[in-house]
Amino acid sequence: MLRQFVLPLLFFIPLIVSAQQGAVISGALQVNANVFLKDSAINAYLQPQYQHQFFGGESWLNLNYSYQGFTAGLRYDMFLNSNLRDPNASYTNQGVGRWFVKKTFDKFTAEVGYLYDQVGSGIIYRAYEQRPLFIDNSLLGASLKYQFSDALTVRAFGGQQKNAFDIYTGSVKGVVADGFFSFGSEENAINLIPGIGFIHKTISEETMEKVVNGVKTYLDVDRFKPKYNSYAATFYNTLNYKGFNWYVEAAIKSDDVFFNPRAEKQEFGGGTTFGKLEFKPGSVYYTSLSYSAGKLGITLEAKRTKNFNFRIDPNLRLLRGLISYIPPMNRQNTYRLTARYSPATQDISEQAYQADVRYKFTDKWSTLVNFSHINTLEGEKLFREFLTEVTYKANTKMQITGGLQLLNYNQEIYEQKPDVPIVETVTPYVDVLYKFTRKKSLRTEVQYMKTDQDYGSWLFGLAEFGMAPNWIFEVSGMYNIVPKKILGNDTEPKKVLYPSLGAVYIKGSNRYQLRYVKQVEGVVCSGGICRLEPAFSGVRFSLNSTF
Repeated sequence: MLRQFVLPLLFFIPLIVSAQQGAVISGALQVNANVFLKDSAINAYLQPQYQHQFFGGESWLNLNYSYQGFTAGLRYDMFLNSNLRDPNASYTNQGVGRWFVKKTFDKFTAEVGYLYDQVGSGIIYRAYEQRPLFIDNSLLGASLKYQFSDALTVRAFGGQQKNAFDIYTGSVKGVVADGFFSFGSEENAINLIPGIGFIHKTISEETMEKVVNGVKTYLDVDRFKPKYNSYAATFYNTLNYKGFNWYVEAAIKSDDVFFNPRAEKQEFGGGTTFGKLEFKPGSVYYTSLSYSAGKLGITLEAKRTKNFNFRIDPNLRLLRGLISYIPPMNRQNTYRLTARYSPATQDISEQAYQADVRYKFTDKWSTLVNFSHINTLEGEKLFREFLTEVTYKANTKMQITGGLQLLNYNQEIYEQKPDVPIVETVTPYVDVLYKFTRKKSLRTEVQYMKTDQDYGSWLFGLAEFGMAPNWIFEVSGMYNIVPKKILGNDTEPKKVLYPSLGAVYIKGSNRYQLRYVKQVEGVVCSGGICRLEPAFSGVRFSLNSTF
């Protein structure tokens, strides 16, 4: 009933007050379209899109209206034979993906609808959208915020979590207080930005029934008595002083039901299997210290996570129903081969460290060194990365970047592939940018990954020609130069080329991209949230427009 009332209102508000001076209407359109071309040589043929649908895509249309402290918005989502929800299946649906109404009265702000927000770094609560991973876990509810002073802001919110068009049963409520304090003179100011947050989760009768029925199948040693309510709290603070920035956050969770995929479960008749529901408290401790002055920049990070799988429904898996977001602890690489093996954040057991050092020797020479170290709390190796990179600006026309990555990646844990060894890679790369004129440039990449695991060694090359401000043309190829036999596949490995060819056209606030792509199976990650995607063969078109 509420939706039937609010949605027409959102459409007619701009018409009613558009004559008012100062009213602003804005929006954005994103369209993705895929044509699937079957290719059994790279295992791109099993999904229904290759078998009989041949086409799939997604689109999102945002409309926003604002006038004198009043803001309203509507987003319409459409999925047609899409592989975004599940890379191995097809999904078709459409409807209103988001609406909201927001009003600010002096120091008080009220908002209802589908809300995006987070507490601290997001460890106990983050409602956000990440379209490439099919994450849209906004909160359908209400939020109130009051700014008592420049030093204190308090907000409260509550509602039901959703993903795409699914509204999960159960409820989430939260209270957050953020502060700001400054000491000393303007030149030597010490800034403290503390905060404290509290989240209350209540699971539904339906969810509890599923949990109870599942626990009934356990032996006595694994059974527990679940509760409807659980709580999470966090304290965080940022300290700024000159070039120093120190962030620290400590989060705890009360006894809560969650699924542990690596926990041993006792079976009737003896023996054990892995994966069971558990009822335990959890914690996350995270800190980041950075220093920047002149030519030097240093960032150090550390994190310890234990049993912090915090979901609206413990029966859900993968990326669905997550209330919390735990920051990643590895470098976010952008080159094709250095980004091939990216670690997903482990919310059950993880202890991680990262160091990043950057130094600019001269106007022409600069370098960076990055190191990531991730284990389970029990000491099992999950991920190691050492990367060093040097950039040389020869003149105004040419820039050369070269680097080397050494990586260890626990494929059995991150991709849930049984009985496979840890992937060990050595990846050198070179990136050369040359500007012929102010408007014409050519960028080339060459990357080589040496490994004896997974698919074997790779060679990647790319050439990208830009004609500012409108055109970018790109051709690339990824070649499996030393292929390996994949576990469970008895066929002899073949050397396969994965080519890509595309063009981008930019006109004002509109960007059009058309590409022919062959893509190897691999992990797609964004901010530590990852999923395994199958191989792809076909044509991709995308449109991004703002107005």
